[in-house]
Amino acid sequence: MKSFRPPFSGSRLLSSVLVLVSITGCAKRETIVQRANRDGVLHISIGSEPTDLDPHIETGLAGGKVIQALFEPLVSFEPGTLAPVPALAERWDVSTDGLTYTFHLRADAKWSNGEPILAQDCVDSWHRILTPSLGANYADWFYLLRGGEAFNKGQTKDFSTVGVVAPDAHTLVVTLTHPAPYFLQALLNSPWRPVNVRSIAAFGDPYLRGTPWTRAGRLVSSGPFVLKEWNAHQHILVEKSPTYWDRAHVRLNAVRFYPTDSIESEERAYRAGQLHATWSLPLAKVLPLQRENSPALRIDPTLQTYFFRLNVHRAPFEDVRIRRALALSIDRQTIADKILPGGRQPAFTFVPPALKGYTPPTRHAYDLAAARQLLADAGHAGGKGLPPLEILYNNSEILRLVAEAIQEKWRRDLGLDVRLVNQEYKVVMANRRVSDFHILLGDWTADYLDATTFLDMWRRDSGNNYTTWSDPAYDALSDRANVTTDPTARAALLAQAETLVLDAAPIIPIYFNTHVYLLHPAVKGWQPTPMDHIDYRYAWLEPK
Repeated sequence: MKSFRPPFSGSRLLSSVLVLVSITGCAKRETIVQRANRDGVLHISIGSEPTDLDPHIETGLAGGKVIQALFEPLVSFEPGTLAPVPALAERWDVSTDGLTYTFHLRADAKWSNGEPILAQDCVDSWHRILTPSLGANYADWFYLLRGGEAFNKGQTKDFSTVGVVAPDAHTLVVTLTHPAPYFLQALLNSPWRPVNVRSIAAFGDPYLRGTPWTRAGRLVSSGPFVLKEWNAHQHILVEKSPTYWDRAHVRLNAVRFYPTDSIESEERAYRAGQLHATWSLPLAKVLPLQRENSPALRIDPTLQTYFFRLNVHRAPFEDVRIRRALALSIDRQTIADKILPGGRQPAFTFVPPALKGYTPPTRHAYDLAAARQLLADAGHAGGKGLPPLEILYNNSEILRLVAEAIQEKWRRDLGLDVRLVNQEYKVVMANRRVSDFHILLGDWTADYLDATTFLDMWRRDSGNNYTTWSDPAYDALSDRANVTTDPTARAALLAQAETLVLDAAPIIPIYFNTHVYLLHPAVKGWQPTPMDHIDYRYAWLEPK
């Protein structure tokens, strides 16, 4: 298959402005985007360099964008309505008690190496992510499967005790521990997308991290595209798969993803005709583009919260009074109004209020007098006796501005010595994984339309709870909500759980995000969900 190569790639592309007029001034040169529109090649920026393309390992949004092109879910979604539609499974049945899902896989589904995709591949895939030696961050998601938690925690080595079986080649039967009305939506997420465990084993132990199977020429995938190139910090190229079951309806020939930590560079690259879509947009550009009603400006609603994680096993954060003082002294409204244009809103709770069917608890999140009193009660009036505090964040103009604003406010209002630590995204993720931080500035995007996608993070058994905080009372409320079928009563239990974690303050919500970026008018069929999923089957390019 033809490989599509622009004259610039990666950091060179995103740091150079394409010369549009020849030296003689006689004619304009064709831009990358103009040529790509004819060739059917989408060029998009994805933010930071992915840490991996393994659906069971990668936790970042950037890697997730690529994985969505490479790996097919059992169930996809209808753009706009978010109604579940067939993907690897052409149909499914749900038992009346909501505990058993029977998926009927399509007979024409194939892996990119030509092998048929079988129900046993799904069983093997979920066996892999639940295997303790892999250390998958999202293994706790699979506690939703009957017996999944016991297997992942090593209480049994018999995977047949887990509620996923393949009675025949194209039938997958899944048994849950409790009814989960969001289960079909959860299947969209990377960890649930099947992988070819046999192909992974060809390059090492499939049940250990670091097996080098996600390289071009090695990665066996199931989605509409296959991996052709991955040049670290430059670009990732995927091309239309010749074995994909629905390839006749895939209108793009390729997608080229560009990682970058500089939103200024990607904005310049867009204006120079080198990108169809940016990952983000410099804050100074948002209001001018809004005033001129730019057709390229996109402000998409998302279910995403930016917040601090506090490591409660690092001094002085073992003291809840200090954690609560920090939470009460952040003026979120001013941050949203003065620093963050584009519809971003102050976050007084962790779960966004836009999530239907759930009402977050009422919070009075800014009280400077109470914050100062809490510090004094802890023996640190005016910040005296406290060690320097470090805020860790990855390369991002927006995160830097937010961190600087809070750093200055804590210094001025509380007398704290706060230091900012800026690291490459991969380094931040590595430090986060082992809880090597004081205060970590990051985000969480909903994986499905239910409050548990935010609140399950703070359970003791969550693979994403890097604060080292836990509370049996919180887990008990979560457990009760899981078995409560009345929606109103369930939502009330979850709101109690959110109140508990906000009062304990191992996390400090700051703002609810929107996705603000530039999208070229040639891109059609672009319909991201509020969870930031993209089905590339629906996208195409129109040259004019």
